[in-house]
Amino acid sequence: MSTYTIHPMVVGTKVFDKGMMTYQHDYGTPYTIPIYSWYLEGGDRKILVDTGEMHPVQSDDREQAIGGRIYTFEDALARYDLRPADIDVVIHTHLHADHCENDYKCTNARFYIHEKELETIANPHPLDYRYVEDFIFEIRDAGQIEVVREDGELLPGISVMHTPAHTPGGMTVFVDTDRGKTAITGFCVIRENFEPPVQVRAMEMEVIPPGTSVNTYEAYDLMLKVRDMADYIIPLHEPEFASRDTV
Repeated sequence: MSTYTIHPMVVGTKVFDKGMMTYQHDYGTPYTIPIYSWYLEGGDRKILVDTGEMHPVQSDDREQAIGGRIYTFEDALARYDLRPADIDVVIHTHLHADHCENDYKCTNARFYIHEKELETIANPHPLDYRYVEDFIFEIRDAGQIEVVREDGELLPGISVMHTPAHTPGGMTVFVDTDRGKTAITGFCVIRENFEPPVQVRAMEMEVIPPGTSVNTYEAYDLMLKVRDMADYIIPLHEPEFASRDTV
């Protein structure tokens, strides 16, 4: 059985209202999230989950807010003696711009993307301005995309599940690690979404849905499903990982 070590690489940030993460909670609270590319070390292929921002803002205040360094995509990979051309596989949680801006640099990679996400980026709803189709033109024209239509194993020790909580084609990535089955969520949340404060639990809510979702009720149920399927959860934008070399 293949097992992997997960390396969080901070390749961007966003500064916005915390309610963008926590539906119906903490609106009006300024919050900074890290944007990650996750390097899955193990096996015979170089694998990433998402590729992050092309031109990340690198500033002291943002690094202090997340508790870790912010890197360019190239510098983040160089920490593991890698270049973009060395990447064999990229698995996309979804195609909002901040998760795929460096795709074109990975000229030798195969990109696993859910079919619903490809449909959506080609014709997004006006409310979802986060899609920018330009960022996948190069990999599409080069024939690098592997369309995911069903849940299941993509590679030994790595499987995906369609979780349309945040976007129509969002995918949660399950990775076999020494700590057990680890889920990199296919929707934009932080730790608090899975571990709500007492005042939220008092309302009989087990989780807090993403601040932006396709269907909030379905998002809530999908979060419970992912939680119960995994031994360890990696919320996609949780700041605690910004200071770590490995999860």
